[in-house]
Amino acid sequence: MMSPIDLLALGVVGLRTRPLRALLSGLGIAIGIATMIVVTGIPASSQAALVRELTALGTDTLQAMPLPDQQPPARLPESAVAMAKRIGPVRAASAVGNTHAAVRRSDRAEPSSGTGMTVLAARLDLLPVINATVASGRWLTTATAEFPAVVLGSVAATRLGVTIVTAAPQVMIGDRWFTVVGILATTPLSPDIDRSVLVGWESARTELGFDGRPTVLYLRADETQVEMVRSVLAESINPERPGQVMVTRPSDALAAKRATESSFSVLFLALAGVALVIGGIGVANTMVVSVLERRSEIGLRRALGATRGQIRGQFLTESMVLSTAGGVAGTALGLMATLAYAHWQAWPIVVPVESAALGVGGAVVIGVLAGVYPSVRAARLPPAQALH
Repeated sequence: MMSPIDLLALGVVGLRTRPLRALLSGLGIAIGIATMIVVTGIPASSQAALVRELTALGTDTLQAMPLPDQQPPARLPESAVAMAKRIGPVRAASAVGNTHAAVRRSDRAEPSSGTGMTVLAARLDLLPVINATVASGRWLTTATAEFPAVVLGSVAATRLGVTIVTAAPQVMIGDRWFTVVGILATTPLSPDIDRSVLVGWESARTELGFDGRPTVLYLRADETQVEMVRSVLAESINPERPGQVMVTRPSDALAAKRATESSFSVLFLALAGVALVIGGIGVANTMVVSVLERRSEIGLRRALGATRGQIRGQFLTESMVLSTAGGVAGTALGLMATLAYAHWQAWPIVVPVESAALGVGGAVVIGVLAGVYPSVRAARLPPAQALH
């Protein structure tokens, strides 16, 4: 019986005595494995970039508002936000409320100059829920939300002629002056916010007579549970009159995102399978040729007392070593190529872990499968025929 170390040393004899052939054979499987890593890693990075863009379109966002054209007008209860947050998959919820006040640049401007803009009471946690950012100044704080301070949407700021907040400009809402503390960047998910003047919730109550009832509720939920949240949202936020609540349907981008993920998954499996098959054929061909070339060596070893099992082990070990070396080199090469291309395209760098593991593990399996027939054939050669 041969120890594993002796078997390994015997298995690499053929690789050492024919280094060029071993190098070319290993290069063949390395290219196959590298191809598998590249054709799965680059699409995965591209998919991540696409999914990130689709997610920015609000695939996890819902809105709820009173049903329009109702007599008497439908309204959401003051507890709507708190009730929405109690739904399990909901990660965040916020709201705005229409104060029905008019805004203008100064007391000398015509009251109609604020047409097309809405004065909204806003909760302090609104920005992350609607994925909005401040372009200039700052958002409302616990302190400023109780005083006459406002944040302007991007379109409202342009119409009011306020482009910078360092000079603490003021606008008139109703008959009161409010100081502008911030200007929002454009919010693609909520275009109504762009045309709005946002006042703190408590300030709207004390200064503008706001009744505290939200008119639009925004929420973000686990993406996989968006449809379920939508089905129970009306009953949750207005249990007395759920029929008076209108809930937006999930974004079409959600369906596109799911279709993209499914399509890419099938593509990964197909490309990886093709690359592995090509690599396996290359190794099998190499080992068959090796057996044919080394028949005299096989006959000599059999004549000196080597068993069929030892011959099988020698060629099977050689096949596994060759495939493993090629797999490790190919995995490293594929990872470097994927990282370089993703960085060049400014994509998120994503390399499927299963692809990297499959690169090395698959190479070992290929070595075993590709070496079975050549090793059995070598072991079956009669010593006299092999020597002849």
